[in-house]
Amino acid sequence: MAVICIPSRSQGGLTLPLACAKTGVRHSPPCRRGAADDGAFSRTLAAFLMLDPTVPGRRRVPGSPGPDRETPTDPTRRGVEMTGTETGTEVLTDSSPRLSSSGVRRAQQRLAGQVTRTPVVRFEELDRLAGARLWLKAENLQRGGSFKMRGALLAVERLVAADSRGVVAQSTGNHAIAIAVAAQECGLPATLVLPEDAAPTKVRRIRETGAECLQAGTTLADRIAVVERLRALRGLDVVDPYQDIDVVLGQGTATAELVDGVATAGGWLDAVVLPVGGGSAIAGACLVTAGTGIEVIGAEPDGVPALSEALRAGEPVTVAARPTIADGLRPDRIGKLPFDVVRHAVTDVVRVEEEAIAEAMRTVLTKCRLLVEPAAATAVAAALRVAWRGGRADIGVLLSGGNVEPSLVASLLGDEAVPASA
Repeated sequence: MAVICIPSRSQGGLTLPLACAKTGVRHSPPCRRGAADDGAFSRTLAAFLMLDPTVPGRRRVPGSPGPDRETPTDPTRRGVEMTGTETGTEVLTDSSPRLSSSGVRRAQQRLAGQVTRTPVVRFEELDRLAGARLWLKAENLQRGGSFKMRGALLAVERLVAADSRGVVAQSTGNHAIAIAVAAQECGLPATLVLPEDAAPTKVRRIRETGAECLQAGTTLADRIAVVERLRALRGLDVVDPYQDIDVVLGQGTATAELVDGVATAGGWLDAVVLPVGGGSAIAGACLVTAGTGIEVIGAEPDGVPALSEALRAGEPVTVAARPTIADGLRPDRIGKLPFDVVRHAVTDVVRVEEEAIAEAMRTVLTKCRLLVEPAAATAVAAALRVAWRGGRADIGVLLSGGNVEPSLVASLLGDEAVPASA
């Protein structure tokens, strides 16, 4: 894991091109595992930037937490019902005993060599703005452009082993891209269902894999209806972006790498902030952090408060979604499986206005030199608010993806009005 702290030019420190923040791991198709290199470059770079006290920006803040910091181990403080096992801590849900921290660790083993171990990065300019240390998990550099590759690879691999005749999935974009890429590499036919107004960049990426891409309606119910018809008519297997256990476990591996990376650098997270669409990412994070004392905080567009309203109602509900530029966070209903995991484990959900999402996207691009999509920027905006409240010195943030429309980036940089998706 490359954990890289980038000092700013204004501090007279060393500034490296973003391309240097590579992991040194070559990916291989999910059905044809290949060998990864030894990651020597990443380890050398991380050691230079994070462990050498002569490098500007590396000096440890007095009193900052480390891996030896005493952390709460009582899971009841977040209301999570737990039971100890030899292999890990199980979260008891109505879904499956596989949904556990140990289940996520097993998923990491299955994914070894198949996904990019993306870097965890910090930037002094962003830390100063936050008044805290923000550790960014750069999944915008992941295969397929988002963390969704993780769950998709596990799910498609399972279908191939079961001699599936083909896969169908619905998505606002990134899950569909990930399924298309994984299916292409395994030689499995794939049909993906997206909204009528899906981002053209995402539709094009899916079709480049040779997968069939259909567009239907603008709501989650519209897409699910099409998926169910295709499943019945063609005998396809469904990989749901929220209700599939392998998907949740796979998405959780991103948070596991984030937590491990910060600990390796001598720190310890007070909280992790993740964008919330259908809920697979935040559910995976709750599994990983159970019993560690790390708080899990969701970030969602103010116009699509699916998790906030579900927590208020005590069950998933369909919300009246308003337009948002965060197209990856448009699902108007949280998944039942993720909700069962997070309902007693999540600490808070921050609702972010459109202007704040756009500003966070500009901030990450100009201060961190990272291009992320609005869903990831939603998490950054929420993390800044969490940091400004005080009480949390180290905050992890999942930069969920980087599949963004060039026209949106141009609008942001040109300070023009940003068009939102319905």
